[in-house]
Amino acid sequence: MIQWIAVYTKPRQEKVVLDQLTKKGIEAYLPILRQKRRWSDRMKWVDMPLFNSYIFVQIELKNRIYVLETQGVHHIIKFQNKIAVIPEMQIKAIQQMLEGGFEPTNTDYFVIGDAVEIVGGPMNKIKGIVSRIDGEDKFVIKIDAIQHAVAVHVDRRYLKQSK
Repeated sequence: MIQWIAVYTKPRQEKVVLDQLTKKGIEAYLPILRQKRRWSDRMKWVDMPLFNSYIFVQIELKNRIYVLETQGVHHIIKFQNKIAVIPEMQIKAIQQMLEGGFEPTNTDYFVIGDAVEIVGGPMNKIKGIVSRIDGEDKFVIKIDAIQHAVAVHVDRRYLKQSK
């Protein structure tokens, strides 16, 4: 059964891996975002991978050796020692987002209950947890001594994982 998997590449080798896999007849997808970058003397449009060092490959898992033998490939992404399969719906969502002219930004991957810290603004360095209240992600500060909590919406760009 053909499935989508994520492949981790060596640094700045995403396009090389894409070309090599295509030459082998293996379907691969590298989400590209066109960005304006400053060079020393001018601004220039460049194509950058949406996810640095990641490329998506559609293959039968039994044929993964052909992917691993590809120049520029570091390893196949696994969770709990099993190859991480990506639902086709998620690949299509990324494709549609980019083809639709949207400019996505990478954000940290938070789940409900994660300890986070705010970076920037008037609440800089305040620690709390991620929660979902009334269908919205919220930053929550718990006051254990009185068993109460306060919540506020904070843009995910201003959150980072707390240690």
